Amino acid sequence: MTEPHGPGGTEQREGEVLQIDPSGSSASYDPAPARRARSGRTGRFWSPRRIPAALLALVLLGGSGLLLYDVAAVRAGRPAMRWRRVLAGELAERPLSSPWLLGLAALAVLIGLWLLVLAATPGLRALLPMRRDRPGVRAALDRSAAALVLRDRAVEVAGVQSVRVRMGRGRAAVRAVSHFRELDDVRADLDTVLRTGIRELGLARPPGLTVQVRRPAKKG
Repeated sequence: MTEPHGPGGTEQREGEVLQIDPSGSSASYDPAPARRARSGRTGRFWSPRRIPAALLALVLLGGSGLLLYDVAAVRAGRPAMRWRRVLAGELAERPLSSPWLLGLAALAVLIGLWLLVLAATPGLRALLPMRRDRPGVRAALDRSAAALVLRDRAVEVAGVQSVRVRMGRGRAAVRAVSHFRELDDVRADLDTVLRTGIRELGLARPPGLTVQVRRPAKKG
């Protein structure tokens, strides 16, 4: 059931609120809570992060190997390597407030924080997890592919000249240009078509939808 209001007001539809823009035609809605609950819970895909892991392993392997070689050489009666003597002398002579020491310490802290963030976050933000209809099977849809599917659905609506779709993890923003028909009618058709398209994507967490329709820019 729809309750129309004046320009700049809202329309209410069965648990949804559509906000109308008087300068054009726009609507925004979020999936109903019951629909989100039925979609099932599934976690995001974790990135293996092979490049940071490989770089960290190489740095640790090279540093520990060089240090162990130098310690073994000193134990065998040979002098310490020049880099270790210079480093020990600098650390003994420079105060803790030295800009070089503070800069190196800040760099080490930043690298450590970066590694902690990589270890604690899943990454792969471009993948949208899909519903797990069968146990042991996981699937995901790339955000660009999902945006392309919605765009193809939108351009089939009568009156739509061009469409831009930006697919986020929590919301799909659709901006359409209509060269004929009433903007409200085009927006209503887009709203119906795109909501059906989002539902048929099979995502575990269906994103919200924002639809904006405007006229083409006047030339000259």
